[in-house]
Formats: sequence, structure tokens, C-alpha cells
Amino acid sequence: MSGVEAGCSIATPNEVRQFSDVRQGYTYFSSGDVLLAKITPCFENGKIAQALLKRKYGFGSTEFHVIRADPERLNGRYLVHFLRRDKIRLDGERKMTGSAGQRRVPKHFLESLSIPLLPLPEQIRIAAILDHADALRAKRREVLAQLDSLAQAIFIDMFGDPVRGNGLYPLSNIEEIAAPEKYSIVDGPFGSSMKPDDYREFGIPVIRIANITKGGEFSKKNLLYIDKSLFEKLKRSSIKPFDVLVSRVGTIGNTCIFPEGIGDALLSTTGVCKIMPDSKQMLPEFLHQAIQQPAFQEQINKSASTSVQKYFNLSALKRWKIVKPPLEDQRAFTQKFSQIQILKLAHQQSLAELDNLFASLQHRAFRGEL
Repeated sequence: MSGVEAGCSIATPNEVRQFSDVRQGYTYFSSGDVLLAKITPCFENGKIAQALLKRKYGFGSTEFHVIRADPERLNGRYLVHFLRRDKIRLDGERKMTGSAGQRRVPKHFLESLSIPLLPLPEQIRIAAILDHADALRAKRREVLAQLDSLAQAIFIDMFGDPVRGNGLYPLSNIEEIAAPEKYSIVDGPFGSSMKPDDYREFGIPVIRIANITKGGEFSKKNLLYIDKSLFEKLKRSSIKPFDVLVSRVGTIGNTCIFPEGIGDALLSTTGVCKIMPDSKQMLPEFLHQAIQQPAFQEQINKSASTSVQKYFNLSALKRWKIVKPPLEDQRAFTQKFSQIQILKLAHQQSLAELDNLFASLQHRAFRGEL
């Protein structure tokens, strides 16, 4: 599953093993097949890609649906762009079956989909246009990743290892730097408390892993909503501006700061937890950046458990170690970080425009208007 990037429509292998090691307990596929993550939250995150291999065959997670296009009727690139549309992902999420944390897109959902079957040369032409537009988005994401690397370098220069420190500052665990409020560290409500049928087109937003970008930003894209009465029942898992959100299932360790201007919001039943730092000890921006450091990510991974996919519980989170500089030093860092954020904002706006253009091209392509 780690070999499929959420923002990429091409999957390439990240390791090679002996056939005897993978002949059982893995999903078989061929080069050119489309891999669609069936399990939550990987599906919602957009882990849908075409496998392009140096060898003819590959093996991967059993949590993939494998879709093979008939090469005489359907182009693989055309198919993968069709499946990556937001509409498909939202419809698939509503059709998931199973219990919380183990919900999966059923095979019959994919079998029931209807795809516009244009002449093959036309499919190839459309796929090439979408590939080109997608490549432009990828380049913009690369620039944003470089800016994130710069922020990480500044952090290391000022504070050293975020988990072990540099000998100048004390270490604390996350529980010690959390606000004294009762629910300053909390996850989402129990799975049966909120079901897909509870989602509405308007109301109180429900924050999922898909709303935390890999680059550490909060995304308003594809928000789901519940009504006010259900929110009041589940208010223990509510979120406030400047809470630090962390993904805890599947793609663990992605983090962002919940922004102002959204109002009341609720954590989803699986996948996301929040940390409200004590303002007298730690700034949200500092905590957010510390979690993104490679050494901190290593700590998260070491504390994770695995069933079907990686996850960590709140008990493990509370024990995570973090360096705790004086607030004035944290503020000095956040001032430098804010300058990087100004550059990021310009590139994010450009990426948003490219995303909108790409969504428009997708819409037109599968309506026969491109």
C-alpha cells in the first residue's frame, strides 16, 4: 500500500522479493493493471493508480482491488483517470461495508460503474491530456515539498532532534504539554455512533484523513457534514481552531493545524485525532512542525501497531517525546516559518487553480466534451 501515493496516478514497486515469499497472502497483478485501495482511509485518500512495472508481474496488498482493462476496448490510463474522480471516491465511500476502521469498498460497487466507452484512439487522446495536466500539478507539489524541507532544516538547526533534543532544552511527552482541558487529546467517536447515512450536504463538517494533506495543510476539499443534533451528542470529539490534527490509521503521522473560519467541526470515527497544546508551554505551529520532522515520524512508526493496516492509539501518542524550548525560541522559529508559509501560499494558490482546471478537464472528458 505504501507504494501507491495518494496524489499520483502511477504506482511503481518499492521493493523486490523472491516469488516464494509472496506467492501466498498477496494480491497478484500485471503491469498496466489499475490498483484501487479498498480499505478506509486509503480509498478516501485517493490511492488509485496504474501499476507500471519493470517486470511483467507484481504482488501487493490484499487490500487492493485489481482492475484490468481489455486493451482492445479500454485504455488503462483512461480508466485510472475515470476512477480517480471525486465523484467515484465519494460514491464508493458511501457504499463501503464493514465496521469502523475496517470498512471496505465492495467489489460490486466497481462492477456496477458505467464508463463512457469512446473509440480507443479518443480514449488515448483524452488520457494524454489528463496526464499532462496531472504532471503540471505534480511539479507544483514538488516545489511545495522543497519548501517543507526548508522548514525542517531550520527546525533542526535551531532545536536539533525533536525527539532527543540537542542538550539545550528539556524533553517532555505529549501528555505533559497538552492543555489542561478534559478533551485536549482525543480521537473520533466510536464507529457505530456515526454512520454514512448520517452525512448531509450541509451542517457541521466532519474532519477525515483526506482533509489533512501530506504537505501539512488543511484541505476543505470533499468535506462531509452532519446535523447539529448529532454533533451535540458527539461533542467530546469536537475541534477548535489551532488544534493540531494527526492522522492515526493507514497513512499515519500526517498533521495540520485546524484553521479559523470553519466554525464547529467534529473528528471522524476513524483516522484522525487532535492535540490541543497548552498555550503556556507550546505553540501549535511548533508542535505541528515538530511532528513533521523525520525523527518524530520514526517515533510514531515505532509506536504503531498493525492489524490490517498501521495505526496508533491515544495511549501511545501521549507517551511520544518532544523537545520543549522556551516560548520565545518557539516564536522565533514560527516567525521564520511564517516567511516560508507566504511562499507556500502563492504556490498553493497556483496548485488550487491547477486542481480546478484538472477537475474541469475530468468532468468534460467523461461527458464527451473534451
